[in-house]
Amino acid sequence: MTLISPAPQQRTRIKMCGFTREADVMAACALGADAIGFVLYPPSPRSVSIERAAELARLLPAFVSPVLLFVNETPERIQAACAAVPGALLQFHGDESPEFCETMTHMTGRAHLKAARIPLSAVHDFDLLEFAAQHHAANALLLDAHVDGYGGGGQTFHWSLLPPNVNAHLVLSGGLTPANVGDGIRALHTHGLSLAVDVSSGIEAGKGLKDADKMRQFVQAVRTADNDLSF
Repeated sequence: MTLISPAPQQRTRIKMCGFTREADVMAACALGADAIGFVLYPPSPRSVSIERAAELARLLPAFVSPVLLFVNETPERIQAACAAVPGALLQFHGDESPEFCETMTHMTGRAHLKAARIPLSAVHDFDLLEFAAQHHAANALLLDAHVDGYGGGGQTFHWSLLPPNVNAHLVLSGGLTPANVGDGIRALHTHGLSLAVDVSSGIEAGKGLKDADKMRQFVQAVRTADNDLSF
């Protein structure tokens, strides 16, 4: 597989996920979030209905992207969600095959992200380069810690375990907070074609309830890391 050198450091894009309240969505947008995620996985404490996701997505200003998170969902429900939320990106966070993800992109006309569940220990085998090759049609790979269930565990994986040059756009997730996101950006900004970050529990007062101060601190930490890397 041919590996492509990453582009020069640019502004790190920020996705905030797991929104359930109007005020939190509006605060995140005002602070500069690039994407807002809505969890459409019923077992999650952050889950919202398709109708509720559509209501919240209507609050987003131009150039802030809604993202719909699915876990092993049916094509019918994915299509229904896309019909209700125009312009949304798809995030597949379960055991979806590359073929399923590509089929959903073709059926809905929406780009997709695929979550790569990174083991917390080097004892487990996980080949991110092979995963990237298999999911080459994904708009980006979202790097999350492999915990029981699917996401939302608030745990970080060992960033040092990642290969140094992945032929994919990467989104760092898994246990990010205002205190550690800068370290993550500094550690991984050259590992893929680009690097974005995704946060949920690290900006919360409670599950699904965002904290405006934590969101502000998170954005500030990202911008500080960007400034450090620009010199």
